[in-house]
Amino acid sequence: MTRQTRADLMLLMITVFWGASYILTKVGLDTLQPFNLTALRFIIAFGVSAAVFGKNIIRSDLRTIRYALVLAVILFLVFISMTFGLENTTASNAGFLVSLSVIIIPVISFVFLKQKIEKKTIFGVCLALVGIALLTLNTRLRVSGGDLLCLLCAVLFAAHVVITGIFTQQVDSIALGVLQLGFVGLFSTAFSLLTETMNLPGNTLSWFVVLSLSILCTAVGYIVQTTAQQYTSATHTGLIFSLEPVFSAILAYVFLEEVLAPKGYVGAVILLAGVLIAELDFRKEAPKDKAEAKTA
Repeated sequence: MTRQTRADLMLLMITVFWGASYILTKVGLDTLQPFNLTALRFIIAFGVSAAVFGKNIIRSDLRTIRYALVLAVILFLVFISMTFGLENTTASNAGFLVSLSVIIIPVISFVFLKQKIEKKTIFGVCLALVGIALLTLNTRLRVSGGDLLCLLCAVLFAAHVVITGIFTQQVDSIALGVLQLGFVGLFSTAFSLLTETMNLPGNTLSWFVVLSLSILCTAVGYIVQTTAQQYTSATHTGLIFSLEPVFSAILAYVFLEEVLAPKGYVGAVILLAGVLIAELDFRKEAPKDKAEAKTA
């Protein structure tokens, strides 16, 4: 098994976890306030990760800490926009809207890294916009505030993926992943203390939600992401993450009994089609390439 294949399987695993995170967050918000929930999620995730990878943290240099701080700021904004967005939209909608990051990634790469955008990507963006309109617009042709926050989350998450891909080539990826969790935990705690009444989970279900979000979706999720992205591109990572809303919608239907309106299902299919068209390589190997492969 190649490093690329292992990286893909690792990213697929955390995609399942992140698909479940929308449902878990939705449930968690029933008893905990947004900053409070995010703070607990990242503090516990950092504690678990630091206990396992303490040596990596001790060996961290100033550049690793600086890079982790940059990623943490972006990641904090990702989770705050998603958490507040989930208060005013469904878990299914959130999952599909955040998947737009898969198309935004090559756009960011073009603007900041001067990577060319292919025609299929432009076509995929157009399809995605149609899908989003069908998915989010209500009968009065208005988008909810929660949907807009989830779209903002998609932009921020795309930036996080691209920048993570750059940083992991320069520093220890595990230390980078663990430290960013700690910084996000500090930011969330500060905001919770300033704007909310910070509490611990009050029942078994709340603890289950917080621990699942902390260990599986956060500690495992973001350390695996920073590790796997050493062996694959940001765009390829985005393609695998495009499966996240599929898992989110399935789990939302099973556990929350959320059902999309008919136009919502059409929009979701069009959005996923746009994502796949933007990222899949439909070109067949040219005869010249095959000939070269045989003589290589």
